[in-house]
Amino acid sequence: MIRGIHHGLVVPLTISIVLLQLAFVPSSFAVEPDEILNDPALEQRARTLSAELRCLVCQNQSIDDSNAPLARDLRLLVRERLTAGESDKQVLDFIVARYGEFVLLRPPFGWHTLLLWLAPFLLLAGAIALARSVSSRNRHAMVAAKSRELTPDEQARLAKLMDANSDDPK
Repeated sequence: MIRGIHHGLVVPLTISIVLLQLAFVPSSFAVEPDEILNDPALEQRARTLSAELRCLVCQNQSIDDSNAPLARDLRLLVRERLTAGESDKQVLDFIVARYGEFVLLRPPFGWHTLLLWLAPFLLLAGAIALARSVSSRNRHAMVAAKSRELTPDEQARLAKLMDANSDDPK
């Protein structure tokens, strides 16, 4: 035993600690040192904008988190435009104009993105309706089966079976 901890727990405990540490490491692994701006305020704005932009190669990562060459190009483009004095909105508008709204990790709510925004709720409502329908159908079938009376033929057959079993000595 190692100071009150059973030896069999040391390896899983160590793995858990390493995984927890990795979970809290900053996610900006992909930003390379030569991309970082000297002005901390501009760099912070660049990081904020990069977190809003989707890597068009990886699609589920921001450009800040992606190692794809296109993500690097977009990070450099954001920094270049910020250095040129553009506002955050101007930078985003330029990139959206060039790549479309798909480049935004959170596209704006509008008529053309309505289905995208409502799809999770529609799927949830459909799943609930289906579950209720199946549950209701099963409940009605069980009630119908329980409340159904035996026909005279079934009653006679049941009585015959019960008599046959009562005559059987065990």
